[in-house]
Parts: sequence; C-alpha cells; structure tokens
Amino acid sequence: MDFRKTTEEDIDQIMAIIKQAQQYFKDNHIDQWQNNYPNVQTIKKDMQNGYSYVLVNERNIIATAAISFDGEKTYNQIYGGKWLSDEKYAVIHRLAVDPQHKGLGISSEVLKNVEKMCTDQGVNSIKIDTHAQNSSMQRLLQKNNFTYCGVIYLGNGSKRIAFEKLMTDL
Repeated sequence: MDFRKTTEEDIDQIMAIIKQAQQYFKDNHIDQWQNNYPNVQTIKKDMQNGYSYVLVNERNIIATAAISFDGEKTYNQIYGGKWLSDEKYAVIHRLAVDPQHKGLGISSEVLKNVEKMCTDQGVNSIKIDTHAQNSSMQRLLQKNNFTYCGVIYLGNGSKRIAFEKLMTDL
C-alpha cells in the first residue's frame, strides 16, 4: 500500500468514499458530515494546503484523510479535560475508508502512516476529534492508543470529543 498526497485525478474516488461515509452517518442518525460537507471544494482546499492524502492499494484509493501540522484553532479551547501536551502536533481530519475495505485495519494503517510523518518531522503528538455518536471512530482511536482529552467545539458550535496520542506512547 502507498500513502501519498492527493492528486486531481483522485478526487472522484475520494468523493465516492466520502459520499458513502455521509450516507452511513445519515443512516445511523449521526450528525456528522451532513449538509454537503465535506465536498469537492473542501478536498481541493485540503490539496492546495498540502493536507490531503490517500492510501492506495493496487491503484485503488481505499482511504482518504486530511493531515495538517499547522494547528487547529478549534483545539485552542478544550472543555471537561485537557490535552496531553502543548507541543506542536499533527491533526487528522476527514478520515474515511472505502466501505469494501472496512474492518480490515485500513484506518489503523492510515494512523501508522501519520505516526511516521510525525516521527520524520520531529512532532510528538497527534490530535483528532469526532462526533460523540461515532463509536467506530472512537473504537479505532482507543485501539490505537489515543487518549480521550475532553470536548471541543467546531466553528459552527457543534460539539466534538477530542483525543490525543503522544509518540512516546508507541
């Protein structure tokens, strides 16, 4: 498998994965990734910022994620807990796996690639947030040794639960 930056040619496959994830959330009454978010413009902006990555297996995109080392302003304030560190960190957004590859450890593979990116850049922390009802993401984070840190609020006021992993926890 190859973990690489997204190209223009990848957008259709990425959007197919995202649309399936949006439908999954809708079907399971999880108010995450609804109202046409994320959309093509979101992915293109991620690409312009250098954040968009894909995991490719035999020329097929099987996962997508946005990874940034530029901080996340909604993480500046955390409620009901605290972050494990105040150091520079990677943040993961918009992680999605092709439904045909769910349950095969693909999300964990993406996380391992982000850990390698952190190690290569001398960054010791990964932060991520998710909807309180997104139990599959919470299980993934727990399985990969992320620690629950508290609650953050998105720019639109939506509540999310926040997690962090320190590279010293590897």
